[in-house]
Amino acid sequence: LELGAPDVIIRNEKRMLQEAVDSLIDNSQRGKALSRRGRRELKSLSDMLKGKKGRFRRNLLGKRVDYSGRSVIVVGPQLKLYQCGLPKSMALELYRPFVIARLVQNNYAANVKGARRLIERNRPEVWEALEGVIGERPVLLNRAPTLHRLGIQAFEPILIEGSAIQLHPLVTTAFNADFDGDQMAVHVPLSQKAVQEARELMLASKNLLKPADGEPIISPSKDMVLGVYYLTMKQKANHKGDGRAFADMDEVEMAYTLGQVEVHSEIKLLVSSWYDDNGDRLSGPVTRIVETTVGRTLFNRILPPEVQFVNEKLDKGGVKDLIAEVYEVCGQEQTTDVADAIKTLGFEYAMRSGTTLAVADISIPPERKEIIEESLKAVESVQRDFRRGLLTEQEKNEREIEIWQATTDRVSDAVKRHMDPDGNLSTMASSGATKGGFSTISQLAGMRGLMADPSGRIIPMPIRSNFREGLTAQEYFISTHGARKGLADTALRTADAGYLTRRLVDIAQDIIINEHDCGTHDGVYIRRRDDVAGQALSSRLFSRLLAENVIDSQTGEVIAEYNDVINQELARKIAGSAVQEIKVRSPLTCELQHGICSKCYGLDLGRGTMVDLGSAVGIVAAQSIGEPGTQLTLRTFHTGGVAAGGADITTGLPRVEELFEARKMPKGEAVVAEISGTLRIDQSEKYADLREVTIEHSELVSDEYSLPEDWKFGVKDEAEVKAGEVLATLEDAKIVAQHGGRVRVEKKDRKVVVSYDQTESTTYDIPNTARLLVRNNDKVEAGQPLTEGSLNP
Repeated sequence: LELGAPDVIIRNEKRMLQEAVDSLIDNSQRGKALSRRGRRELKSLSDMLKGKKGRFRRNLLGKRVDYSGRSVIVVGPQLKLYQCGLPKSMALELYRPFVIARLVQNNYAANVKGARRLIERNRPEVWEALEGVIGERPVLLNRAPTLHRLGIQAFEPILIEGSAIQLHPLVTTAFNADFDGDQMAVHVPLSQKAVQEARELMLASKNLLKPADGEPIISPSKDMVLGVYYLTMKQKANHKGDGRAFADMDEVEMAYTLGQVEVHSEIKLLVSSWYDDNGDRLSGPVTRIVETTVGRTLFNRILPPEVQFVNEKLDKGGVKDLIAEVYEVCGQEQTTDVADAIKTLGFEYAMRSGTTLAVADISIPPERKEIIEESLKAVESVQRDFRRGLLTEQEKNEREIEIWQATTDRVSDAVKRHMDPDGNLSTMASSGATKGGFSTISQLAGMRGLMADPSGRIIPMPIRSNFREGLTAQEYFISTHGARKGLADTALRTADAGYLTRRLVDIAQDIIINEHDCGTHDGVYIRRRDDVAGQALSSRLFSRLLAENVIDSQTGEVIAEYNDVINQELARKIAGSAVQEIKVRSPLTCELQHGICSKCYGLDLGRGTMVDLGSAVGIVAAQSIGEPGTQLTLRTFHTGGVAAGGADITTGLPRVEELFEARKMPKGEAVVAEISGTLRIDQSEKYADLREVTIEHSELVSDEYSLPEDWKFGVKDEAEVKAGEVLATLEDAKIVAQHGGRVRVEKKDRKVVVSYDQTESTTYDIPNTARLLVRNNDKVEAGQPLTEGSLNP
């Protein structure tokens, strides 16, 4: 500047300085600022702070931990629910200081150094000491994304050979683990307080319920479900020993062991049962004769007497409900035993059932060919209409997609009808042991159907083959679309879900239970008619406290009183009465300044008891939303991108985010008619991918003009006038028509009435991807949705 350099140079220097400062602060913005040496990007100030590898999350919040290890997990079906298998080599490292102390205590070694030497030499007394130490403290197991409280649980270690950690199959759901190579980390609690906490709060057998909704988190899956389903199902075929009668369960078991009856033999059995024939619970046990099968009898042997006699075939949901019932009736300790017993039984009978799958089991229905040929003809006629110019391209595509979706449904119905209901394939599908149920089977035996391309549009070329016959090259190519989109989504979206959880935790972390009762009589109403997302009234009431007495409007009896806790029993009772709305206490109406009180919060769902003072309920709430959030993102993957009906409305994670951010313009909102009238659908002239939907409403309106005594009429009856024409005069003054129309002159009332049609119309631009719920020339009412989507986002 001092040398009086030309403007160009000064501007250039300023720009370069600005860029240098920008990339010092944040290197990811302008293009890519590279370093001079090599092509490595320089690390800017914001790069140092942000993300997983930044200062905050790596150094300040994350610490390296002593006495921890990690290894691959394998299944340990022989373990009890509260146990895990720990490799000897790992255990020795983790428990080293305790082992040394024990060796010195028992005088195997004189000092720490001597004890270390013993350990290095692998002397037998070392293992003896290790066995002793290990019983004193549990270990904590943790699987990488810890999304909710149950991502870290405590187990009693059992020493095993090898170098993989053994995990009980029932706790995999809580960790969201599977055995395809997942790894888990092991930690040892050091202080006495930590050990006590691990024992009392974190032991796996004490965490049977999800903190989010109070459902059992330990529910058998895969093989166990298959075994239980096989055991409790009935088969059409005849079996050895059908129709025999038995006096008690022991006799049945004996007959089965001696080979006189088979698992599916239908028998009569004298048994004391807490349920009637419809499966409704009675007030006390009744001894009666039930018609059942040998398998169901064997299954009931492992249940506590209070929940016998379960006489139905149990699929995945049924087993889960049963565990919830055992928990409610018998408490936590017995539930642990029952769950373990179901696991053992399930594995055993899955093995005994000898369920196998061969290509021959996948039977292709004979009518499939005809159905597809019919559809081809229908599509051909649509295309003919299109070539004649009777349909727009858009309509043609829509019709074709409709035809093919109907075809896919018909074929999969045919597959279902054609399947052997007792066969291996349908046993696996209907038991809930497989992901996807019947849709995957109709892809194997029926047809794959329509696929969606990466942007979510449906490709109007269906995949007519199935996996049993094999796909053509072109079909294979189309089907890779969906499969790859699934994989890409999975990778990208998981990060967003983690971010959502962190934001929620950030807001909610100071919400703690601070007092027992704030004494408010305020609350929120739960009404019978608002069925929220298919939840029953009883499940919406459960775990809350009443804000006022509940009175049955028909009988006038008081069902429950202010501050009563609504447990399952009371919830069912209220739902069964005629009460229309129930006022319950809610954290929204709690009157504490900081945090909320335990009576406004209600039951702690993860424990089934009243919530304790000091519980961090805010964090639990944040995790309860964040944890399924991560699962939501992985959903597209499982159908393999097969197009399901309905536009891809903002569902899943983005929808949850926009709800929490309370955005002004939510996406995926249904277009709603603002006026009533007749509807017209046109293709937009400007844009190929927009349709214009116009609603026109016309009605006859009349304007009245009253004339004072001495005015003269300027028009005749039934005349047509235009706007601005003179209707009446008095010397220079005149009355003119506001609107054109037909005139009616009423001489004796001294009135002129002009009637005319008033039309109002509104036009909506609707993208072609949205599915319309109305057709051309439909009559619509104000407030009626015109497209699919949410009405009140």
